[in-house]
Amino acid sequence: MEAAAAEVRVFLEVRRRLQSALLIVGEPKEGGMPMDVSITPSSFQARMPTGLTEIRLPAEVRLVPSSSRGLQWVAGDGLHLRLQARAGCSTKLIPLFNQSSQAQGCCTSYCQSCGEVIIRDRKLLRVLPLPSENWGALVGEWCCHPDPFADKPLHPQENDCFIGDSFFLLNIRSDMWQPHPAPVETRCVSSEDHFKLKPKANTKVICKRCKVMLGETMSSETVKFYMTEMIIQPSERNFPIIPRSQFVQSIIAQCLMELSSARSTFRFRIQGHDSKAYILLWLLNSDSLVIESLGSPKSFKKFPLLEDIRKADFSSAWNAVKVLYQPCIKSRNEKLASSWESDISVHSFTLPSATCLELLLILSRNNAMLPPSLRHMNSFQVAFLKM
Repeated sequence: MEAAAAEVRVFLEVRRRLQSALLIVGEPKEGGMPMDVSITPSSFQARMPTGLTEIRLPAEVRLVPSSSRGLQWVAGDGLHLRLQARAGCSTKLIPLFNQSSQAQGCCTSYCQSCGEVIIRDRKLLRVLPLPSENWGALVGEWCCHPDPFADKPLHPQENDCFIGDSFFLLNIRSDMWQPHPAPVETRCVSSEDHFKLKPKANTKVICKRCKVMLGETMSSETVKFYMTEMIIQPSERNFPIIPRSQFVQSIIAQCLMELSSARSTFRFRIQGHDSKAYILLWLLNSDSLVIESLGSPKSFKKFPLLEDIRKADFSSAWNAVKVLYQPCIKSRNEKLASSWESDISVHSFTLPSATCLELLLILSRNNAMLPPSLRHMNSFQVAFLKM
């Protein structure tokens, strides 16, 4: 997809499952009227006295110009138009950990923020998912004898990797790396709340180079690493340089998709490792392809976390999940947060507290970059998380 001399903002959301598209052409700058809009199956053009804006669609997306409907002008927003779209199925979701490939050779774990090697050349023979929440109650329903797994922790062995909702567990051998501080006694509950820690124990695992929290010690040999902080890949590959904002969005989006598919839950309570709620998040859909042509993002230059936004080409196409969210910091939305906490249909999703704040900043930034008419839905704010 290409764009030439962008003089007007263009936003296109294609829904793959619905085979439909919403096109918004922003108000042109002063002197940009009249504007001649042209739509073909593979491109969009807006001609003005001051220049031309052109967007070429990805090969798998084709519009149906004759199906145009709902044409209207929204003050402060621009021209709105709905039409049919023929979009190929999105690429199949790749699991965060490919169990077969990870078990074929040695893997190295890196701190995603700075690239520091955390665990070098570890061979993972088993990569297994942890049981879902309330698994103990299910065992009780099916067993005619006392639960044989009661109060027995699920600790990985030396070459194991156990995967939870937002974390993975690794066995840390003393000859490779010794976490600090000293561990505490733990026991298994579920993949959502895998361990109960002593309330005053300092169990944080910190990257020695950038001081980012990577995870927590669970026992003398077991460490819980958060997926948003670590990269595990075959040792023969180099460390991939991925902008922090892009990495966090991709990991969170994949986790939400996997959880909604496996458990039919679409509401999430994003909480820190201290169990404090930071964001209430509602997954709307996961089949969006967003295509946009933006102006210069001058308002975001002061945020290092969003540095990749300034370096990116501001005519872009990306797969995304669409979410509604409410921030819970500074005592905001306390009633709603309390009701969600007691609702069994809401899934608690735990991340390091600093990452929760990063995610909130990313959501706020993505919300601000939407056309004004799309930024709110009822009392919630709207945002896209890029895949």
